[in-house]
Amino acid sequence: MAKFALDGLIADGRIQPAKIEEFVAKAEAEVNKIIKEKGEAAAVECEIYNLDPKLLAILGRLHFRTSYSQNVLEHSVEMAHVAGMIAEELGANVAVAKAGALLHDIGKALDHEVSGTHVEIGRRILQKFNVSEEIIKAMQAHHGEYPYETVESVIVQTADAISGSRPGARRDNLEHYLKRLSDLEAIATSFEGVEKAYALAAGREIRVFVLPEKVSDLEAKKMAREIALRIEQELRYPG
Repeated sequence: MAKFALDGLIADGRIQPAKIEEFVAKAEAEVNKIIKEKGEAAAVECEIYNLDPKLLAILGRLHFRTSYSQNVLEHSVEMAHVAGMIAEELGANVAVAKAGALLHDIGKALDHEVSGTHVEIGRRILQKFNVSEEIIKAMQAHHGEYPYETVESVIVQTADAISGSRPGARRDNLEHYLKRLSDLEAIATSFEGVEKAYALAAGREIRVFVLPEKVSDLEAKKMAREIALRIEQELRYPG
């Protein structure tokens, strides 16, 4: 809101008390409009049509909230799509899984105003707007604060892990991801005769180039086994 107000004041060029109040009011109206539109758009994208407009406005606040540099509303929408696909494959309730995923972090929209964890706040918000108990059970277990009472609650937790842990999704994960690739390449290049090494496929594959005058075909096969063993012993690796 402050950014919108400052942008307006700078563009206007008159920094006066009356103008400050005017542009703050305009900024508040603009932000509320964006929040409403973002909440409604997220629900439509996820094909969830029976939520209270006031609840959608709270959901829209997540557009301006980040977690580990990941936009929380975008994360929630992504989660809803993933949860829907998993639920469809398992024969679970797709609508409940998608709604639970979309609303799983809604407590973060108000956690700076209301005491409690975002899961507890989210539960109270959903109860206030008469969201079904099945959806509440699906959203409340994603951090282990509540037990998994339904298959949809497990699906939501799984979708949360998938969305949050994919390479590049969050700043800390990106740093760990890049470090893992660097460590893989360092292990390979530590062997005598290796010229270059490149980690590929998110660290699931490593391509090693050796100097043919120093490493024979037989030695290359032995080296490949030794590199794989070092990686298995020294690194946490996916796949």
